[in-house]
Amino acid sequence: MNQELLAHPWFGTWLAALIAVPLALLIHRIGGVVLKRITRPAPALHAMVLNCNAPARLVLPLVALLLIFQAAPEDLRFLGSVRHFNGLLLIAATTWLAVRAISGFADGVLAQHPSDVADNLQARRVLTQTRVLARTAMSVVLVAGGAMMLMTFPGARQVGASLLASAGVIGIVAGLAAKPVFSNLIAGLQIALAQPIRIDDVLVVEGEWGRVEEITGTFVVLKIWDDRRLILPLSYFIEKPFQNWTRHSSQLLGSVFVHADYGMPMGPLREEVERIVKAAPEWDGRFFNLQVTDATERTMQVRVLCTAATSSLAFDLRCKVREGLIGFMRREYPQFLPRMRIESEGMQAARAEGPMVQEAAPPH
Repeated sequence: MNQELLAHPWFGTWLAALIAVPLALLIHRIGGVVLKRITRPAPALHAMVLNCNAPARLVLPLVALLLIFQAAPEDLRFLGSVRHFNGLLLIAATTWLAVRAISGFADGVLAQHPSDVADNLQARRVLTQTRVLARTAMSVVLVAGGAMMLMTFPGARQVGASLLASAGVIGIVAGLAAKPVFSNLIAGLQIALAQPIRIDDVLVVEGEWGRVEEITGTFVVLKIWDDRRLILPLSYFIEKPFQNWTRHSSQLLGSVFVHADYGMPMGPLREEVERIVKAAPEWDGRFFNLQVTDATERTMQVRVLCTAATSSLAFDLRCKVREGLIGFMRREYPQFLPRMRIESEGMQAARAEGPMVQEAAPPH
């Protein structure tokens, strides 16, 4: 039995494999410890090394087996199939390794820029760039890995070559631009580099106010103020206009419009605005004012401007100022609230003679 085993054509190859695989695992273990210690001062590289531990444990033995099978005698039975199967496993494992390396590096970069701080503009910029670029790179790696596996089959080699060309390994710009699904990848790269939007930005899109909750490789999720979700393709933010309220800063200038009768004195109204704004915790102390910005045949339009640190605070401050002004006018100057007035010539003369004027009730 032993003689037959020793005389088997595959005996030497399998014996070498039994030695090479544990040796590769030992190299992986020692190399992993060394790399973890070396990369500890660099959080991004350290996170990448930690993330690559599992796929590297598979890649190194497969590389060792590949070398052994390539050195094996060509007359071994089924050697071509074994080489092919080992090559497929190696391509899949290498693709997995590359994806985990990209993901780990992205996690390490994000860990250095926490976004749960008050002034998170820089952190949101890094978060958006890192996530979009990482997802784009992982998509390209997965497509390239699948194409390379296809190319190992003679019948599917042309399909694999076409997939590589369309994905951009051979002709990246023409291939991506020619396919709608890949046009979003180009839009993702533009968004990551130019950053018209970032994670947690406040946008007004299609008449809806919301925050950017997620940016994937193909679409953007906008969380609307009432907890709905608006899903838009990445290309939308490259091709169409939209409002970004936090492009350079989260600080915002809010406006409140109130209509009043021409007889309303502006002095008391300005004093009341000053009192309301300065008493509001939402005001950031930068600026506020009151001006008459328009006049119609019936009323004048009064505009109040006030600043806040964020869009949410600005909305609450605007509501508070609007409510305060309406309450003040109803309480102190109800006669100057907007209303439809009908006066005869006698009433106009009485108005010219004295301040007491009986006004007609508003029509129903």
